[in-house]
Amino acid sequence: MREFLRREVKLMKEIIGEMAGRVWKTLGKKGWVEISKLPQILKDKGDIVYQALGWLTREEKIIFHKKEGRTYTSLNPEEREIFRRSV
Repeated sequence: MREFLRREVKLMKEIIGEMAGRVWKTLGKKGWVEISKLPQILKDKGDIVYQALGWLTREEKIIFHKKEGRTYTSLNPEEREIFRRSV
């Protein structure tokens, strides 16, 4: 049973990590994006997208902004520069 759980955790980390990369690229291209729109934009499940946002937040790669009751996110300035140089 433990081995099964380890494999599942590893798989979820891979899935969330890949989604974090997709979110990072999307924010690099689009700039500020309303958080609730990200699953639509990425055409994926909200739970994975929101976990990826948590991953990027933990790594301090994104920032947040509230406007008119909505929450937006974008890459932080350093990450925007890294994205800009990568394209």
